[in-house]
Amino acid sequence: MILVDSEFGEIVVRRNALAKNISFSRSTSGRLQMSVPSFISERQIQKSLDSMRERLRDLNLADPDTQRARDTQKKLLMKQAKEYLPYRLEYLAKRYGYHYDKVALKHQSTRWGSCTRRKKSLLGGYEFTISMNIGLMQVPEVLRDYLIIHELAHINHPDHSKAFWQEVESHDPNYRAHREMLKKHNPGL
Repeated sequence: MILVDSEFGEIVVRRNALAKNISFSRSTSGRLQMSVPSFISERQIQKSLDSMRERLRDLNLADPDTQRARDTQKKLLMKQAKEYLPYRLEYLAKRYGYHYDKVALKHQSTRWGSCTRRKKSLLGGYEFTISMNIGLMQVPEVLRDYLIIHELAHINHPDHSKAFWQEVESHDPNYRAHREMLKKHNPGL
């Protein structure tokens, strides 16, 4: 769907069944894009655009060069992440006795990582996928290791219980400081 706006011009609106929120981006050609949950009406889309107008101006989304620079940075970080993070994950998993099935590298604006557990079959057992944000390449190695240990600990503890934090601490005695330091960094680019 194309929405025509007096300030931002043509906006490409993409409905996404998995989206929970409305997000904005700019294509390399400079066109503003909106990703919206599939259940949102056109009226709600317009209201959201109007309510976000000031923030969109502040984000400098009107500059395609800024978006191109971000895209280039993402590509570079993805290349670095592919060359480093899977191997570091494998090393720490072996060192501390964890088994995972898959690794996923992503760019996310709000999360550093996740551990997803899925049933393998009716016979039981789980498949674990460790996802990591490529933005980890911009933080010190000790914080990357903390995040990896944090996600690996979720294999045994899918929550943030006392037992989970004890397990994290057994592998990273300074995890509290590392956790606070990581909070000072932004996972988005």
